[in-house]
Amino acid sequence: MNNVQNIVQSLENGQYDQAKSLISKIKESGNHEEVYFSADQLFQLGFLNESKGLYEYLLSFYPNEGDLKVSMAEILIEMDQEEDAISLLDSIEQDDPEFPRALLILADLYQMQGLVEVSENKLLQAKKLLPNEPIIDFALGELFASEGRNIEAVKYYESFIAYGKETIAGVNVNSRLGEVLSSSGQFEEALPYFEKGLKESFEINTLFGYALTAYQAGFFNKSIELFNQLKEIDPQYHSLYLYLGKCYESEEDLKNAMKAVKEGIAVDEFNKELFQFGGKIALKMGNEELAEEYFRQALALDPGYIDAAYTLNKLLLHQNRHEDVLEITSQMEKEGDIDPQLHWDAAISCQTLERYRDALKHYQQAYNDLKNNSEFLSQYGYFLIEEGYHAEATNIFKTLLQEDPLNEEWASLLERLEDH
Repeated sequence: MNNVQNIVQSLENGQYDQAKSLISKIKESGNHEEVYFSADQLFQLGFLNESKGLYEYLLSFYPNEGDLKVSMAEILIEMDQEEDAISLLDSIEQDDPEFPRALLILADLYQMQGLVEVSENKLLQAKKLLPNEPIIDFALGELFASEGRNIEAVKYYESFIAYGKETIAGVNVNSRLGEVLSSSGQFEEALPYFEKGLKESFEINTLFGYALTAYQAGFFNKSIELFNQLKEIDPQYHSLYLYLGKCYESEEDLKNAMKAVKEGIAVDEFNKELFQFGGKIALKMGNEELAEEYFRQALALDPGYIDAAYTLNKLLLHQNRHEDVLEITSQMEKEGDIDPQLHWDAAISCQTLERYRDALKHYQQAYNDLKNNSEFLSQYGYFLIEEGYHAEATNIFKTLLQEDPLNEEWASLLERLEDH
């Protein structure tokens, strides 16, 4: 059993004095290579304090040795002493062989501290020193990707792959490049990288990203194939069902779209977007009862869910259920500011129910947001005429004629209003 094994066994057994004695004997031996080996092994095994003591001992003999400073800095980082690590790394001379490695560690530390520009400068400095070092290209790709600077990230990821390398530190760079291209809207360009990445090493989130990107690129049949593959592997992967349903909808396969919705709800009964989408599919299938049930389920999960309120209101207006429309509007008002479209819906319902004062209130509340909507303005204008607000109606129809000066009906109506 070698000295390191003896030290580790003593530490694991709680025999700290014996471990200290063994470490002292290694130092006293004067064999600095053995000290270095012991320090490295103890660090790898997680015995940070013991490893740190040995590196401090070596640095007392070799105070300018870059390799020792980098190793000591790595221990300090593990011990959450980042500022001390930065000071130590900054002390490494530029002509030291370990200087580029120090720059990489410093870049990582500064990025963690939110000093992205400093981190970038350190990496570019390292790139200048070692222009053909793949790990630097990867680090630059990671930095730019984390900042959403996708064009620059793609450049360095592609440079890394050009060296004939595809993985580093457990990261599949083809898959990562696919993700970055996809997030920047280059969906078709991303697909071959996802495919390569999955061939190298299968990862379920990469499969989801591949399927989603195929959907975004408009390759719906390919996306359906991939989402179904994912469903077979992990039916509890609840994020897939909404997009699988949307793929089927894009292919006008409403039956399978609804099947995907129901399977997804069985997996995740709290997914409001799935209920909302299911309601829309039910409407397309002519099942208004199921559509209403799904829209109401979405609102039950999120009482402020504006999309569900809007689509439910449209269904209720279509069914002439005006009291129900007003109930939904009232519920949304309790949740806070509501969409102007809901005020418009409420105005229509109040008008139909001959609650004209309330109708006027809702029209007024919708006006500022919808004053550029000619359909809204026309409806509002006619309502104002019916209620005797001729001056206000005149202004509305003047605005409408500015947008459509050839509309004879509005021109005639405005002329009568002005004569009145």
